[in-house]
Amino acid sequence: MYKTSTNVEVKLKVTMKKPTTNLLARELSVGEVAARAGIPVSTLHFYEAQGLIWSNRSAGNQRRYGRGVLRAIAVIKVAQRAGVPLAAIRERLAALPRDQKVTSTDWKEMSTAWKEDLTDRIERLTRLRDQLASCIGCGCLSLNDCPLRNPYDALARTGCGPRLLDPD
Repeated sequence: MYKTSTNVEVKLKVTMKKPTTNLLARELSVGEVAARAGIPVSTLHFYEAQGLIWSNRSAGNQRRYGRGVLRAIAVIKVAQRAGVPLAAIRERLAALPRDQKVTSTDWKEMSTAWKEDLTDRIERLTRLRDQLASCIGCGCLSLNDCPLRNPYDALARTGCGPRLLDPD
C-alpha cells in the first residue's frame, strides 16, 4: 500500500522552505525604514537632504537603505530630544562609516562631545527662566542686561543707543 500526502502536509513543506536570499543583508525600502523607525517617509527624505542619513538607488531608481540607517535614525531622534542641533548631529554622523551601524562606542563619543554644549545651554536657560518675569515687558531701550535680546551685553560693543531698534 502506498502512503500519500494530504494537502496540509504539502503546504507545510512548501512554506517551510529556507529563504533564498539573506534577509539581514537585504536593503530596506523607504516604507520599511519609516515603519521600523516610527517616523514619516517625509522625515526620511528630510534627514537625507540634510546629510544625516544615506541611501542607495535600485535599478528602478528607488531609495534603498542599509540596516545601519535604523541605528543612525535612533541616534538622531535621541540627540534631537536632548536638544542637540542637526548640524552637530550631522557632523558626528558624517565621521562614521556609512556601511556600518552606529555602535555604543560611537554613541559614547558623540554624547561626550555634546555634553559640554548641553550643560552650557541648560545653564543659560536656567538663568533665562529665573530672570524671565523681570525682563519681559520692561520696555527698556538700552538693553544693557537682557538675556533675551542682548546676552552678555554684546550690543554695547556696537555703539550707543537703541541698537536693536536703529541698527544704523
